[in-house]
Amino acid sequence: MAGKAPVVGIDLGTTNSCVAILEGGEPKVIPNREGTRTTPSVVAFQESVEILVGLPAKRQAIINAENTIYGIKRLMGRKFNDPVVQEWKK
Repeated sequence: MAGKAPVVGIDLGTTNSCVAILEGGEPKVIPNREGTRTTPSVVAFQESVEILVGLPAKRQAIINAENTIYGIKRLMGRKFNDPVVQEWKK
């Protein structure tokens, strides 16, 4: 594959996500910072402007629920005024 960009696959799941590359014709899952092959599909924004992704975001969700996003896959591709999006805002 000299000179070719690697093939990357992303499994964006409602609960967990993972990323893989094609290496030598075989898929290879890329582990996250914690060393696991899947990452919780959660993002959190903290007052310190820090953005947490995956397990760290999931761990703090109880104390920072207003600034934690999960289950976003259900909303992707919808307009902001879509009734489904408006229902999730509540």
